[in-house]
Amino acid sequence: MKKRLSYIWPLTCNTFDSETNGKLEIIYYNGKKMLNTKDANYSYGSLQKILEYALNKIELKDLKHVLLLGLGGGSVIYSLREKFGFKEHIHAVEIDDKMISIAKNDFNIASSQNLTISKYDAYKFVQESKKKQDLIIIDLFINNKVPSQFYSSVFCENVAKLINKNGYFIFNLGIKGKMSEQTNEVIGFFEKSPYFETSFLKNIEKSNNVLIGKKISDH
Repeated sequence: MKKRLSYIWPLTCNTFDSETNGKLEIIYYNGKKMLNTKDANYSYGSLQKILEYALNKIELKDLKHVLLLGLGGGSVIYSLREKFGFKEHIHAVEIDDKMISIAKNDFNIASSQNLTISKYDAYKFVQESKKKQDLIIIDLFINNKVPSQFYSSVFCENVAKLINKNGYFIFNLGIKGKMSEQTNEVIGFFEKSPYFETSFLKNIEKSNNVLIGKKISDH
């Protein structure tokens, strides 16, 4: 019944309080269950379309290891598995316990043989990790903002060192018009790098800016 009624107006299914992300809400909208914060869609709505648009721009068939920084409700994992047919290993890093619980209990996203979910700070994770990746997806928001440390050159350098030659990154830079100076610093870092080819996707879904990079040579 909720699914049918959601074609008329959005219906709240459940609400949660997160110390990291504040109020979280699961709703049905147009027959689809999605996860929202107070000011933004987190999973299975416009955000999913934004990252699917970016994923369509890269070659997934030869990739074996994907690192996802920022789990949300797990819609990127769903897209990789169901829409793009990616069956290889995914490692998702998420700092918010409540988000991990929602992904597992409300969207059926749980650790398995080819999926590792780690509760960890993504900034520290890329600083400490030594494992090379074929694709790093950076989707790190608190409500509708990317925390400033993820725009830093230190973070960008640590991401860059973890990518295999011919590997990629997808960086969801944030909502149009927000944090523009820091966004430009990230774009400049990778555009000036001799190790990457980049493509800037502007205003996807009339909302977010995304940077895609391919590593063309090793350090």
